[in-house]
Amino acid sequence: ATVMVKGSKRVYFDPFILPKDPEKADIIFISHSHYDHCSPEHVAMISDANTHIFAPPDCLSKLQGKNLHPVSAGGSFSHEDILIQAVPAYNLEKSFHPKGAGVGFVVSFDNVSFYHAGDTDLIPEMSTIKADVAFLPIGGTYTMDVSEAAKAALAIGPKLVIPIHYNHIEGTSADPSELEALLSESSIKVKY
Repeated sequence: ATVMVKGSKRVYFDPFILPKDPEKADIIFISHSHYDHCSPEHVAMISDANTHIFAPPDCLSKLQGKNLHPVSAGGSFSHEDILIQAVPAYNLEKSFHPKGAGVGFVVSFDNVSFYHAGDTDLIPEMSTIKADVAFLPIGGTYTMDVSEAAKAALAIGPKLVIPIHYNHIEGTSADPSELEALLSESSIKVKY
């Protein structure tokens, strides 16, 4: 579920899969404490003294740095010129991601809003989330699957959906072209 957004700020979400010499982060957002989302080794690779990290408290306890900021679902705040919302992320009928243990993020800067869903199912709270770009998991076992991600996209109404959290860890096999097909009648573009 690693994503980097680069504009006036370099922002990472859940850094775990990184290139050989990754660029340093201005801000890192971590959705929850599982090893493939909260990896101290990978956070250290992209951090310097000026990097700010926003994450649930149990994640922050694993990390080093002077700019650590605890978040919980429902929190809205700003950091410099970035608007940040921590939103719910959880499983409905699975035990992998209990309600309250993780978050998703809606981050707005450079006149664009980005929603990183974290590890979540299709949850009722998604009907209140609005973003220009949505990073949605499609792997199915631990998160929503492709059809649920399509429903989430239609509820959120982004211009662009980028599928995440698939085809890397066992149990996350999915075909992003299926998401593209499910959204083909809408104005939502899918890029993978």
